[in-house]
Amino acid sequence: MAKLTKRQKEIQKIADIEKTYSIQDAVSVLKKIPHPKFDETVELAFNLGIDPKQSDQMVRGTLMLPKGTGKKVKVLVLCKGEAGNAAKEAGAEYVGGDDFVAKISSGWMDFDVVISSPDMMKDVGKLGKVLGPRGLMPNPKTGTVTNDLGRAVKEAKAGKVEFKLDKQGNINIGVGKISFEEKAIRENIDTVVGAVNKARPQSAKGRFIKNISVSTTMGPGLKLDLSKLGTT
Repeated sequence: MAKLTKRQKEIQKIADIEKTYSIQDAVSVLKKIPHPKFDETVELAFNLGIDPKQSDQMVRGTLMLPKGTGKKVKVLVLCKGEAGNAAKEAGAEYVGGDDFVAKISSGWMDFDVVISSPDMMKDVGKLGKVLGPRGLMPNPKTGTVTNDLGRAVKEAKAGKVEFKLDKQGNINIGVGKISFEEKAIRENIDTVVGAVNKARPQSAKGRFIKNISVSTTMGPGLKLDLSKLGTT
């Protein structure tokens, strides 16, 4: 059995991974445990009671985190001509067309969000094998294929995030940084839990959300008390 580090021993004194916590208590514990020398992301992990193999039970959506992500988001906008002016004014780091499609095809990936105008999707579609597995493929349903490029960029910068069910029936999503005030983390968690609960497919039977845990990048996962979250 591996020997525990000093930090791990301190965490064990403060956090009980067998216990279920209210959001308030869980966030308080995560703030108290010792952290590594970087600003960890606070993450929510959902396990859902559905069959991800069934097409009518797909769960996905987008939402605005009220307190933001705490992360500097690099936005790439793929468009033609003057359509990119609004994107540049809104703060997009990269704006262009075929030149950026070629760069991505060659392995360039220095961005966090990709937004495309509809008239570029014929070319952007060729990048599906590259962007798709990374969750970066523009999609009208998530607002990343749009003619309103300026608005889309502002939303991405302000804390718009996407969630999507994986093949194991789980959803993992960042809800801010551990440096945030406790109230800000709690507000972001409440918003995400509400959005996932609302995304329940009509075909889902029984309990939709089986369990939720909250953790930091390098910290323990703390189980949340579902009876206090209004989940179904």
